[in-house]
Amino acid sequence: MRSSRAVVETRRNRLLKSLYESGAVNIQEIAGEMGVSPLTVRRDLLKLEEVEKITRFYGGASLGKNAGAEEGNIFSSAFTLNKTAIARYAAALVEDGDTIFINTSSTAAGMIPFITAKHVTVITNNARAMEAERPKDMILIFTGGEMRFPKEAMVGDFAVNNLSTVTASKCFLGCNGLTAREGLTTAMMQEASVNHLMLTRVTGPRYILADKSKIGRRLNFIYGSLGEITMLITDTEAPPEMVEELRQRIEVYQVEPLSTL
Repeated sequence: MRSSRAVVETRRNRLLKSLYESGAVNIQEIAGEMGVSPLTVRRDLLKLEEVEKITRFYGGASLGKNAGAEEGNIFSSAFTLNKTAIARYAAALVEDGDTIFINTSSTAAGMIPFITAKHVTVITNNARAMEAERPKDMILIFTGGEMRFPKEAMVGDFAVNNLSTVTASKCFLGCNGLTAREGLTTAMMQEASVNHLMLTRVTGPRYILADKSKIGRRLNFIYGSLGEITMLITDTEAPPEMVEELRQRIEVYQVEPLSTL
């Protein structure tokens, strides 16, 4: 029996959501997560490539130039601009000579091109940070470790052991979810221990960067508590009741989406 149009659209939106959150997907992995065949995923990706929403490569796909074409969609350009506004504000908090931790969050990694402070050292487990535009005097250090796709996250004992030998003056971390009750959560078990080390091996402020989609959301693996957060940086479109609940416990700064600046 052929899938209905609604089922197909729902599945393709799930694919786009995974791409938006991770930047790229592996066909075999996403097929397993969605409970469909790799052939079905390939067909969906082919259709999405035809409208330039994604770019296919061997074994997977990444976001295309029209990924945010629909007005009001979670993958819309306005939504990505929320993350860019958060990243730009966070970058201004970096000072000359800082050593900072950045995790695999696309919002946190998005800070790098906006950092204007001099002689900054960035320690990250995000392999995609290598592709970011950055100041010539910035030192980029990777934790190393087992590479997990599609996020290109460096995790495992090697990454944990390396992080255990260093400290940073600040950290700028993203999360998959943040609630007043559970704190910081992530979807990938292997990232939890790395994120926790980045959160705790800091001598100064601990900043959490989370756009509206993360606030009030809870994922499976907790990596930090509200008591470990110095400031949450989110956008003005985050759920007001959730933000207010968090504001009772931690400092919250909200930025205007770039589209309204």
